Amino acid sequence: MSRERGALSAGAARIDITPHDLTGLTNLWGRPFEGIHDRIFVRALVVDNGIDCAAVVAADLVEFGDTSEIRERIEREIGIPVDHIIIAASHDHNAPRVGRVTPGATAQKGGSATGAYTEMVYERILQAVCQAQAALQRARVGVGKGTADANTNRDVFTAEGWRLGANPERPSDKTVWVVRFEAESGEPIAILMNYAVHSVVLGPNNTLVTGDLAGAVERYVEAYYDDAVVALWTVGPAGDQNPKFMSYDENPPQSSERTPGYPLMDTLGQFLGEEVVRVAGRIGRTSSEVCIEAGERMVPCPARMPPRGARHSGMEVKRVDSLSIRLGLIMIDHIALTWVSGEVVTNIYRHLREESPYSNTIMITMANDRVGYIVDDAGYDTPTFASLASPLQPGYAESAIVNGLVEMLRRPR
Repeated sequence: MSRERGALSAGAARIDITPHDLTGLTNLWGRPFEGIHDRIFVRALVVDNGIDCAAVVAADLVEFGDTSEIRERIEREIGIPVDHIIIAASHDHNAPRVGRVTPGATAQKGGSATGAYTEMVYERILQAVCQAQAALQRARVGVGKGTADANTNRDVFTAEGWRLGANPERPSDKTVWVVRFEAESGEPIAILMNYAVHSVVLGPNNTLVTGDLAGAVERYVEAYYDDAVVALWTVGPAGDQNPKFMSYDENPPQSSERTPGYPLMDTLGQFLGEEVVRVAGRIGRTSSEVCIEAGERMVPCPARMPPRGARHSGMEVKRVDSLSIRLGLIMIDHIALTWVSGEVVTNIYRHLREESPYSNTIMITMANDRVGYIVDDAGYDTPTFASLASPLQPGYAESAIVNGLVEMLRRPR
């Protein structure tokens, strides 16, 4: 990692990745898509200070497999190092999957056309990063945070045991993180958002491709700035967090005729989007001379096979002895963008915030792979959906993530 400061440049781009042919593509629940409700996109942000550079790619997709292949191609063709790239999915359950399932991970393998769609998305990611790099201009960066009561812990104890629902008594992080990049003139370039919620306002009865909640927030923020800004949605510690309001009941019975909740999706998108633009507008301190540092590590953890009842239909799980969690960090001055290759629950992020030497510590999950749910040590004592579905043995992941990221954050600067 370099510790030299230089003049910040930033560039951003957005490219459509809506499938032209839906044949063989499915949502997370394995249902074939029958149409398109709204377009989905890949968005890229590139930052450079003349010494180091980094990229963040945010995609309106359910999840990625191991992104090493496309990151290595970006390094070869564009020059941004592999460990300086975050490629993150919004975990929108009504969008396709990209990439193969990592052995041992618990993930929806996708439909028969997933391979061809993956190739198209990888090309679009490369194009987006190229366009963002070509658009680099002198810039300033600032960070702010707000709050939004749009999510809720989804673990509820019922007469039938632990079920998915809405439980305001259990942990939930309401922080809305906003990182704003602007030109020297003050014109916006990009807004990086982070919030802990599953994009599941729409459920398994919906068979139309959509960006769901994440896409609705991105559209709202970009429209607010007259499409002069690229708004990148990243998922925070959402492993135990659902939208506070959804258009369907997680637990049957429910009517198969129930209308998908697109108006609710847009309403919640505006609600979160309003907080994003409010926070962005109040960021006072910005930096034009910055240090950019990045790194990545893999931490192996003992694996296990989750019980069949804890898996979604179509989920592919291979028995392995060990499963590696990918961890990484992009530092832009005092802003710490940490990332993890799975669905992290609230308490692990709280632990990281307590240990981190930086107050602006953001956790991007679903990044550069999706190994499955990652639960804190104490969470295994409660048979919730996430703890049962985790492919990792208890007692390893929390310390691996927190200690690993803190070691990276505490490197002398």
